[in-house]
Amino acid sequence: MTMDPFVSLVATAVVLPANNVDTDQIIPARFLKITDRNGLGPHAFADWRYDSRGDPRPDFPLNAPGADEAQILVVGRNFGCGSSREHAAWALRALGIRAVISTSFADIFRDNALSNGMLPVVLRDAEHAALVLKLTDQPAASLHIDLPSQTMVLLSEPELRSTFSIDPFAKRCLLQGVDHLGYLLAADSEIAAYEASHPAALCTTS
Repeated sequence: MTMDPFVSLVATAVVLPANNVDTDQIIPARFLKITDRNGLGPHAFADWRYDSRGDPRPDFPLNAPGADEAQILVVGRNFGCGSSREHAAWALRALGIRAVISTSFADIFRDNALSNGMLPVVLRDAEHAALVLKLTDQPAASLHIDLPSQTMVLLSEPELRSTFSIDPFAKRCLLQGVDHLGYLLAADSEIAAYEASHPAALCTTS
């Protein structure tokens, strides 16, 4: 699958500081029958975003003015735990989220995010706490996340700069805008050339 490359992102953020947010909270199970990835956006965090009548809860961060333009989500630790549903990553991407910042992610959610063109950024506890504090005071502030240099900076506070780690192969795929299969398909001609230069060994039976 091809997707928009992730190289450098300058965007505002929404802070959702809860810890241990599981995939059923990100996209409740009743919406898993939806197969159109883009159709999942309105249902992300549905039980938190809307009341029993379906009206937006004014105190939920994603319903705040300007939140619909944010492309970065700043969350608490162990984000994306629970079931392995890829719909959680689909729902966030359908919201327009390109990066999620935390101190830790559930492994399967992290892999699903990367496979869908979304960058999970892990910060140290102190750096994360400082970022949450600044964004609480400056909700309209923009962050710059640069994947080649693996850095994140709050543009209104240049001294609030962090570096983050990422698997080299995952980084390459994000920069090229491909998932694992797309990466292999892009090398189709090289794979064919290799196979042509290495004839299959004759099979023998005893």
